[in-house]
Amino acid sequence: MTENPSVPGPREDLALHNDWFFSGWEHVVPRQGFALTMLIGTASQHGCTGSLDDLLQEICGGHWDMIGGDLDGALTFFWPDGEWDYEDEPEGREACEARRWEQFGAMLTAAGFPVPKTVRDLSELYLTWGLAGREETPEGTRWTMPAVLPLPGDLLALDPELTKRLDRNRWTMRTGPLVNTLVNHLVDDLGEPQEILTSLDRLATATGQDADNVRLALAEFAQSGDAQVYRGRELADAERLEAHQRFRLVMDWEHFHATRIRLGIGGDDA
Repeated sequence: MTENPSVPGPREDLALHNDWFFSGWEHVVPRQGFALTMLIGTASQHGCTGSLDDLLQEICGGHWDMIGGDLDGALTFFWPDGEWDYEDEPEGREACEARRWEQFGAMLTAAGFPVPKTVRDLSELYLTWGLAGREETPEGTRWTMPAVLPLPGDLLALDPELTKRLDRNRWTMRTGPLVNTLVNHLVDDLGEPQEILTSLDRLATATGQDADNVRLALAEFAQSGDAQVYRGRELADAERLEAHQRFRLVMDWEHFHATRIRLGIGGDDA
């Protein structure tokens, strides 16, 4: 991706909706959807008014490479001049682009929506889907975004593989911070024990979380293969544990270290 030095760049206080990555729309719409969301989100947050062209002029100086230059450029799923990884995608850029358009077009057609060709077309779909709002006011056209973005699966019939991937991504984003807190306790406080006899209440006290959050973290451990939860000799469902019930948490640290990256801040060496 290259920037045109002859035109001003976008303002520095661009805003992106907090739900963009969690919702999963980046895996559904063409790549310019990310920039369109930032454009409308910035207008919404800073009270900019006017047509979409007016917003592009005010916020980005009338041209933004990330959005394809202007609002009438062709939508694409891949950067046309970006480096291509033929090891991961050996069929090449054109074949992958065609495949994504076939999938995207089929989803929209099945749901009765037109297939957009430009960013301007996509903005109309944003309004139809409820990703954005547009209202005429005495001060001019005002753009808004909902507090929570609708999920792609609520509007489109996603294929099973994509549905599973988006569900997994949301689960990971939801549980990630909770898992990190529990991991810090198991590693830093307990020294990576192979197993411990504990309860949700005890772990909640030790980690400063509530029992429901600890339950979610344990469920993620179990689903990812990092640990198993036992009640007596029987495997237990972490999501069904009562806060006071004792259980054995049996860790698979080899699996954990092979599949997770743990970030930490080390102290200065003396």
